[in-house]
Amino acid sequence: MSENRSSGSAPTVLRMVLGKRLKQLREQAGVSFEEAARAIEVTALTVRRIEKAEVGLRIPYVKELLRTYGVPTAEIDDFLDLARKANQPGWWYQYRDVLPEWFKAYVSLESEASVIRLYEPHYVPGLLQTHEYAAALMRVGFPDEPKEETARRVDLRLKRQDLLAKPDAPALWAVLDETVLRRSVGGTEVMRAQIDRLHEALDMPKVRIQVMRFTAGAHPGAFGPFHHFRFGFSELPDIVYMESLAGAVYVDRPEQVVAYLEVLDRMSVQAEPVDRTRAILGELRKEL
Repeated sequence: MSENRSSGSAPTVLRMVLGKRLKQLREQAGVSFEEAARAIEVTALTVRRIEKAEVGLRIPYVKELLRTYGVPTAEIDDFLDLARKANQPGWWYQYRDVLPEWFKAYVSLESEASVIRLYEPHYVPGLLQTHEYAAALMRVGFPDEPKEETARRVDLRLKRQDLLAKPDAPALWAVLDETVLRRSVGGTEVMRAQIDRLHEALDMPKVRIQVMRFTAGAHPGAFGPFHHFRFGFSELPDIVYMESLAGAVYVDRPEQVVAYLEVLDRMSVQAEPVDRTRAILGELRKEL
C-alpha cells in the first residue's frame, strides 16, 4: 500500500482484510495468479488487484476462487457473507461530495483501528477538535467554498469523533507540538474552548496526550505530521499515513513502519510526560 492515493476508490478495511485472506488461501493451495485468473476468466492482473483490495469483491469471482482453492462449502458461505458486507459503502459515503478520494482510505483505517498513534506539529488532531476550531480551519483551507460545503466538511470531521465514544474505541496516543496549542485558530475564545476540549479528552480512558515543549529542542519527528494505525486483524499490517497538499501516502512496508514507530517512541520519551499535560494546558489557557 506504499503509494500516493490521489485518485481511485478507496477500499474499506474489511475489503483489505478479505483480499489478504484470498492471497493466503491461494498460496496455501499452491495456485498461481495465472491459474486463479483462468478459473474466473480474467487476467492475472485482476486477481492481483482483488488481493490488494484495489477493486470490489465480485461475489461470483470470489465464490469460484474459493472453490478453486479447495475451501469447504460452509466456509465459502461465511466468506461470501463477509464479502457482501465489505462491498457496502462506509458510513462516510454520505459525505462523498466533500471527502477527497485519497482521504477515504484514512477514514476507513481510523474507523477500524485498535490503536492510533500520531504526531501533530501544526493543529489539533481532527478527532479532538471542537466545532468552532474545525470550522475556522476549513474556512482557511477552502476560502472560496460555499458555506454549505464547508459546513458539511465540519460535520464529517465531528462525525468521525463518534469513534472515541464507542465501547471498543481505539487507544489514541497523540504527541502535540507546543505550536499546536499556541497557534491562534479562530480567535481567543475558540482557542480557550479547544483547550477545554483537550482537558475533557484526557478523562477518556483510552486517550493519551503529550506536549512537545519548545524547550525540548530538536526532535526526530520534526520532518512533519504522521499517523500510525494498528488493527485487530492479523491479515492487516500496521499502516502509517502522511498527508500532502494534493494527496496522501499510506505506508505498510514493515521496515518503514518500524522506523516511524521508533520515532514515536523516542518522541514520547522526549515530550512532557502524560501526567503533565493537564498542567500545561492550564498554563496555556491562562495566557489566552
